Amino acid sequence: MKIKEKEFEDIIEELKILAVQLGATIRFEKGDFKGGYCLLKDSKVIVINKLATSQRKAIILASALKELGIDQIYITPKVRELIDDMFEEK
Repeated sequence: MKIKEKEFEDIIEELKILAVQLGATIRFEKGDFKGGYCLLKDSKVIVINKLATSQRKAIILASALKELGIDQIYITPKVRELIDDMFEEK
């Protein structure tokens, strides 16, 4: 599935909404790290490098959502397909 940079921005917004629905906080920080999901004093936190590309941010968010468990929530077909495609390739 080919996705343009602008489309990644829309996907990121949808993934952010899903993360909040799952009780996670998203933090965009600068630094020398890739990012991902972690627990911080019983809080679900997804940390994303703000200097990463939109595609990388989407991958990090999608990966974190997979860890949080997205099987039981509604996700638009386009985003669900994107997430499934991302993790089939690995």
